[in-house]
Amino acid sequence: MKLRVSLFSLLLLAACATAPTGPGYRDTGQPLSVTTRSDHARLSGDWVLRAATPPTPDMAGLVAVGFHPGETDTFTFTRRVCDAGGACETRRITRPATVLGPNRWRLSGPSGALELWVVWVDEGYRTAAIGTPDGSFGWVLDRAASGGGDRITAAREILEFNGYDEGALRMRPEGDNT
Repeated sequence: MKLRVSLFSLLLLAACATAPTGPGYRDTGQPLSVTTRSDHARLSGDWVLRAATPPTPDMAGLVAVGFHPGETDTFTFTRRVCDAGGACETRRITRPATVLGPNRWRLSGPSGALELWVVWVDEGYRTAAIGTPDGSFGWVLDRAASGGGDRITAAREILEFNGYDEGALRMRPEGDNT
């Protein structure tokens, strides 16, 4: 009888637990690392999205990310948005960023606060793996829309090592920079 009461209590507690508020593509029980390469001048500029987890509504159609360090760091997100009739347009939004530490920022936006962490960047600052501690998304960014297959693979493996579900990362067609 005591075992039944204890089991019932555990089930009741589990039923009262709060469910996650959004999709998680990362095992948050695994620590998320941040790269030790920290050169804002080399990280700055435009990056093409090469692979990503399924996007949040405000990041749907994301094709590029720009990082602009300065007195106030900013990120520019370029999205390709198409209507039901197939007409597409490019939209850009710039968000100011609060520096949390080397290679870590907090951005505010329509879906609330968002933390961006540079998990890995190659030595030449050509390819980067970007993630969020809550696992809401992971990105592989590159300076070019094609090439660098070895670096793209390395970025995907680094995200997987940091708890991301590699099966959730979707590759964009190589050469697609629209």
